[in-house]
Amino acid sequence: MRLWSLHPEYLDVKGLVALWREGIMARNVLTGKTEGYKHHPQLERFKKQDDPVLAIDTYLLHVYDESKRRNYNFKRDRIGIKFIDSKIEVTDGQMLYEFKHLKRKLKIRDPERYDVLMNLDFPRSNPVFKVVTGDIESWERPY
Repeated sequence: MRLWSLHPEYLDVKGLVALWREGIMARNVLTGKTEGYKHHPQLERFKKQDDPVLAIDTYLLHVYDESKRRNYNFKRDRIGIKFIDSKIEVTDGQMLYEFKHLKRKLKIRDPERYDVLMNLDFPRSNPVFKVVTGDIESWERPY
């Protein structure tokens, strides 16, 4: 499971579809609808929020918005109708780690998107996040 901190605009088709699918799976874990992935490290930052389900729904809303921008047909009714106003912190070290990881994937899967991202110094985050100074997050499992 990879719940990217990066803005979903950077993902290729395969990455965006996988993010939606894995985000819905994460939502199912947080709502108690499934036992699998219950202790997955990618869920830690959502579990720490006052309302983890609203936090993941807010995250997924931004993924959904990107899908609509690309004219994909993700099902909006898979997430709730209430969202958080607060931001979840993510470190700049985590953002850079994920950006490097994504570029490695895109170099093979989508060379054109890779070429565009090579000119970007620092990526935007999913709007649910607020970027702060720091190293790679403690929950990350480096490749």
